Amino acid sequence: MGFFDKLKAGLEKTRKGFTEKIEQLIVGYATIDDEFLDDLEAVLLSADVGVQTTGKLMAEIRNGIKSKEIASPEQLKPFLQKKITDILADGIQEPQLELRSPTVVMVVGVNGVGKTTTIGKLGNYYQEQGKKVVLAAGDTFRAAAIDQLEIWGQRIGAEVIKHTEGSDPAAVAFDAVQSAKAKKADVLIIDTAGRLHTKSNLMEELKKIKRVISREISDAPHETLLVLDATTGQNAISQAKIFGEATPVSGVVLTKLDGTAKGGVVVGMKAELKLPVKWIGVGEGVNDLRPFVAEDFAQALFADK
Repeated sequence: MGFFDKLKAGLEKTRKGFTEKIEQLIVGYATIDDEFLDDLEAVLLSADVGVQTTGKLMAEIRNGIKSKEIASPEQLKPFLQKKITDILADGIQEPQLELRSPTVVMVVGVNGVGKTTTIGKLGNYYQEQGKKVVLAAGDTFRAAAIDQLEIWGQRIGAEVIKHTEGSDPAAVAFDAVQSAKAKKADVLIIDTAGRLHTKSNLMEELKKIKRVISREISDAPHETLLVLDATTGQNAISQAKIFGEATPVSGVVLTKLDGTAKGGVVVGMKAELKLPVKWIGVGEGVNDLRPFVAEDFAQALFADK
């Protein structure tokens, strides 16, 4: 199965709660009236697109009706697909690798979203691209995170820089940068702790790690990726706002898309926070994390069964 087919299969729950409900609406109404538009708004909200983004899309639809771009319910689906693609495709989406090595990727996110697993899969993706990868076990708060990253390192053949549990994460980051430079690694991926209940400590910790990295490589980290669990829906947007206060986030990794009907959160994330989704996960396999392509996502979301 190719990745597009996996994406299509992974979005099945979202499609059932979103596209299929829109199709049922289209069949149920001969013309577009206020009742039709109210029902459509309810479908968008139930797919976790978000209140603000739903309002924006509904305004676009009303404008489309006025301009005769939408003259019947049947014309709504392709119109909506185009508007959602436009939202998702706006700005830089694709993960960026620096021309000079190493590209430093700092990964943030609360515990339980699949952060360490995501780092392993990211490392695997780059290794398969012929890049030399170093991983840094900067989540020193949890011994399990260090052990888990070590297992991933062995699995994908990447060196893991680690200290003992409870040590200073910034010191791990410093050693990892030195090692990546000395070994001429292409990509350094740094794990960080995800304790949102100690928000001020978390913020200071992330700022310190960033300072240490940028002292060694002036424009690093080149990417700060926020890992979010798609199954949490609108709560993922709240997490993104909090982490955005702690450190500038350059993009989102959305995991567990295959396990939720809330895939519409991808649209809300981009429209409300201007945060691009750069990677998506649609399964448990090592190759089930891939760069996000807006057109593919919209096409899979609106695809026929």
